[in-house]
Amino acid sequence: MVLDVLKPLTHKKLLEHELEGFGLRLNKQPPNISFRKKDKGGVNLNATVAQSELDLDTVKTILGEYKIHNADITLKYDATADDLIDVIEGNRIYIPCIYLLNKIDQISIEELDVIYKIPHCVPISAHHHWNFDDWLEMMWQYLQLVRIYTKPKGQLPDYSSPIVLHHEHTSVESFCNKLHRTIAKEFKYALVWGSSVKHQPQKVGIDHILNDEDVVQIVKKV
Repeated sequence: MVLDVLKPLTHKKLLEHELEGFGLRLNKQPPNISFRKKDKGGVNLNATVAQSELDLDTVKTILGEYKIHNADITLKYDATADDLIDVIEGNRIYIPCIYLLNKIDQISIEELDVIYKIPHCVPISAHHHWNFDDWLEMMWQYLQLVRIYTKPKGQLPDYSSPIVLHHEHTSVESFCNKLHRTIAKEFKYALVWGSSVKHQPQKVGIDHILNDEDVVQIVKKV
């Protein structure tokens, strides 16, 4: 999301409000609330921690708006009415968001130091191409992507075209499948350089989990 650095918080609140109306929740996790509708038995409310906003009467009132009169609800943190509504609706989308504060060439160094403290923000100058490296690095972090570099036998690693994996699928097998679907079948072992191994290189199997910017050389069966 691109914001004017001269009015960042004003524009940020307006845009967030608009997106919230469409069910988008920026930089938030789904509420840790267990909600289960049932056929009878009324409303049962359990809370594992003290609640500052929600009690049984409030919960019943909210459920009544949705014509729900029988349900089991467990609040696992100090939840709000909006949190409960989001869970009942069940159609909210929780996504990461980076705020690009543009036009930093028009502010002072002291103001820039303050801007840097705003969560999820990257100050940039699109006109001068300032601070694009920080922006790119934060994109990798928020998208939870992992860069793996290939190393053909007898050659230097190819740092120009990394294989990009999602952080939930970073095994050597996932890496092989991203290269070509037949490589995993021909796989014998892999040599890995990087933070996922103790030795440089280290021989690993197909289930080994890779870290960001590891270098991998695949050895196939003869």
